[in-house]
Amino acid sequence: MRMRDRRRAIILSAMGLAMASVLASVVSTQASASAAGGGHPATTGTGASTGTLPVSKTILPSAIKVDLQHEFVRLPLHKGEFKGRTVWYVLTEASDQGAADDLGLNYAPKLANAGIGCQTCVQNVTLTAPTGNVFGDGTIHFAGVPDFSPNRVLTPGNTGFPPSQAVPGAVGDANYSPFIRVAGSPTVYNAPIVAVGDGPFDVVHHTDTADRVLAVHPAAKDTGPAQFHGASVDLLFIRGFDSGQPIVYLSTDASDSTTAVLERATYVPALNNVAFTGGDDSLGSARERIFAFVNGQTGANNPQAQGLSHLILDGHAADDASLQDTALLQALSHGGDALNVQGDFPTLTQNNRRAAYSPLWEAQFGEWTPKAVQQGLNTRQTDEFQILKLAAEHPDLLTAPGGAPYGSVKALIDCPVIAYLAAEPQEDLIEPAPGSAVDFSGSYFQG
Repeated sequence: MRMRDRRRAIILSAMGLAMASVLASVVSTQASASAAGGGHPATTGTGASTGTLPVSKTILPSAIKVDLQHEFVRLPLHKGEFKGRTVWYVLTEASDQGAADDLGLNYAPKLANAGIGCQTCVQNVTLTAPTGNVFGDGTIHFAGVPDFSPNRVLTPGNTGFPPSQAVPGAVGDANYSPFIRVAGSPTVYNAPIVAVGDGPFDVVHHTDTADRVLAVHPAAKDTGPAQFHGASVDLLFIRGFDSGQPIVYLSTDASDSTTAVLERATYVPALNNVAFTGGDDSLGSARERIFAFVNGQTGANNPQAQGLSHLILDGHAADDASLQDTALLQALSHGGDALNVQGDFPTLTQNNRRAAYSPLWEAQFGEWTPKAVQQGLNTRQTDEFQILKLAAEHPDLLTAPGGAPYGSVKALIDCPVIAYLAAEPQEDLIEPAPGSAVDFSGSYFQG
């Protein structure tokens, strides 16, 4: 071999090794056990798509049923009032451990901070006791309410995301927040309103229901109002990941209009002021992180598909959600969601990680660079610390939208977790890199 050819071969070999190293940093731990402490082997699969999820895998204790074929969770439905009008709401979290245990809710202590510096971020509501029925709910009198009458509009863009048109199908008024505090109590509850009026309810075009309501089941008439058999609601859930495991969660409210459309959520601009931007795991924060990708791979049968373009192009995101839309339900049950990655989760092994759970997720939108796309490195991600490490060490592959430094895009989404679909999320796939600002550093770095 001539010297020039030998030098060229050496250079090409070195380039191949470098590329293999980069690829390994993106996907190497996806199929291995957790390096952070012996967790379950990771998976990029999105979980079972038939049957009913076993109760043992349900995180939210009050959840009645998780239907994996029709993509819904059935929750107790509570009757409230707004200026003489009937409203219906669900309960998913409480900032107090005792209240959460008593009502079968997720414990989210961070919600106690939701009203810091923002009076409208938490509704102050009143409660009147039931009459003539010792088993009945008291009536919550809300200060604000969503308008479900607008038509939700989503028109895909040239590559799916960003959409060329996005109009929310539900908009909260100036006093509405999903977070409530009953007069006389310091506890903050996550209590999103999902329907208004006395029925029958529109669960096809959602003119009086939230865009994820698939069915409303009234209380059994023969046992008295809400006695023994209360009302319930079926809500379309979302598939995602946490710590390398597939999970399901809800999306009820969002602070950004386009995000609200994509999430089939109520647009609530006031949530932007919840304490505080970039404040995951910081003093006074009510927020947690959620990781989404604007330009991951697409394709209904592509095991690496993920992101907002995938959701729009492959997940029937423009459709009105209903049990009649079998194509939508089939697409979502086979991975057609954006497959976002959540941060802290209620089942994580470390106490401080469980206590850091909040349903209010601050979006960290990631954009794969042209280099990553061209080289096929925009693979499905399932763990927050892998994503943060990738963004920190390879800004040539992953940035915020438009090439900005990776970080918050200031869009907030109310995302109560419901269940996990495979193994219980226990440990992140890797230890956090220095500077990723999670919890207190001593929990990981002791020397």
